[in-house]
Amino acid sequence: MEKYTFMKAFCAFGVAVACMGVAAGCSSTENNSGTSGNSGAVAATVNGTEIYEDQITNTIQSNREQMGLSDESAWGQWLAQNKATPESIRSEIIDGFVTQEVVRQGAAAQNISVSGETVQSYVEQMKSNYNDDAAWQAALASAGVTEDEYRENIELSLIMQQLNESLATNAEPTEDQILEYAKMYATYYDGAKKSSHILFDASDEATAQEVLDKIKDGSLDFAEAAQQYSIDSSASDGGNVGWDKLTQFVTEYQTSLDGLDKGEVSDLITSQFGIHIIKCTDVFKAPEEVTSSDQLPAEFVESIKSLIVNNNNSKAYSDWVAAQKEAADIVINEMPEGLPYDIDMSQYESQSDQKAINDGATEGSAEGLAGETGETVNQENGDENAPATEGNVDVPSNEPAPATEGNQEVDTSNDPGTPENPEAQGEGSAQ
Repeated sequence: MEKYTFMKAFCAFGVAVACMGVAAGCSSTENNSGTSGNSGAVAATVNGTEIYEDQITNTIQSNREQMGLSDESAWGQWLAQNKATPESIRSEIIDGFVTQEVVRQGAAAQNISVSGETVQSYVEQMKSNYNDDAAWQAALASAGVTEDEYRENIELSLIMQQLNESLATNAEPTEDQILEYAKMYATYYDGAKKSSHILFDASDEATAQEVLDKIKDGSLDFAEAAQQYSIDSSASDGGNVGWDKLTQFVTEYQTSLDGLDKGEVSDLITSQFGIHIIKCTDVFKAPEEVTSSDQLPAEFVESIKSLIVNNNNSKAYSDWVAAQKEAADIVINEMPEGLPYDIDMSQYESQSDQKAINDGATEGSAEGLAGETGETVNQENGDENAPATEGNVDVPSNEPAPATEGNQEVDTSNDPGTPENPEAQGEGSAQ
């Protein structure tokens, strides 16, 4: 089984928390009480700043509750299945708090700060999504944070955003880099379709049908019709909404486009935005060998350039954080006894080992069957042509998401990113 970090699994599971942009626990380095009491024990120090054991315990316990792992048996099985232990989970959460603290200290050294008014504006913006204060407080409680703790997460996120901006090189990619990525993404882009559309109000079906008839009998040019009739912002560009691999269209639009060849025009298509007439204006066929980025449409090349810049900027931030941690005086104390998440793993590890043996035996039987019959047994998720998804780099958005509690992860990979939608650009009402 693939090993997932505790916080990654939690973020995937905790819908309520993800919607709020926070994880359970407190991001502050001040001591707090919470679920495990106020012991005052110190889990770690960063240049003398203390990170309390209660903070680590509160984070783990709150996350267990969110993931439905409060029961000791469920917790033990989850740990064993993910090849983790209470000690490794504690180390992971401590490392997240340590990273947050070196970021705070490094930002302060560079005079990077965020005003209370700015932080409060983001808090108020989030609160406006709830009907009343009671609903807001209930949401905070379900995430395991107080409003003050949430505010601290907002502040850290904004500080991180400023740090990212200050460290970003935004260096123009070299031709060699672009070509390298073009070779990797050409297969993914294969079959991509570019389209234009004319959008009418849902109540204007008669006009839409009249325009469609004229386009199909050749008496009206599609681009001119878009400029004259379309209510979408793409009208001035002849209805052009770009490539489907670089954006995400509503289902009705994409389904219709999938059925069109280059130059073909759809019938009237109704979506939540109104009535569309869609024209497939181009189809990309990947060359057998990519020797130049000129073999890809200009829009794909620009998307690749943006991806490279974002990856380089992400790496610059990762390198900075790594250097800060290397230079810091970090002390991790031994794990105390009697912590509520600390359990005897022996029985769960043996159960996990037995399951792995059973799974291996099943796979062996499948392979043996294939060998005896001469047929290939398809394994789940075994499509070797599927785009790789490892090493994707998260690009900071203009709207900062509050830092994930106790686990501000830093992507230190220099992988190219996920081929799927390297740069989604939802365009107009076709999206």
